[in-house]
Amino acid sequence: MPKVNFLHDDGTSTTVDGDVGDSVMYIATSRDVKGIEAECGGFCNCATCHVYVDEAWFDRLVPMAEHENELLDGTVAERRPTSRLSCQITLTSELDGITMTTPDRQT
Repeated sequence: MPKVNFLHDDGTSTTVDGDVGDSVMYIATSRDVKGIEAECGGFCNCATCHVYVDEAWFDRLVPMAEHENELLDGTVAERRPTSRLSCQITLTSELDGITMTTPDRQT
């Protein structure tokens, strides 16, 4: 089971195991990771699963689709160069150990 590391704006961290093929958003919400609200349930409609992917991992992700890019322009927290929606990141064995930071707010 690949691990996903979440760093939080308050300085704490959470590491959870995930299943290959699940979205990072699903892994976070099903394990009560703080900082991921996911109001739309993973349908890429709300941008409340915004994360900042660690630069070391960012280029390993599938490039974002136009719709995700547009949603990221409307996030409450600052959009950064490594911003992604966690509902659009599918966990693979190659992403074992991926690290991302949750923003200080989602809504």
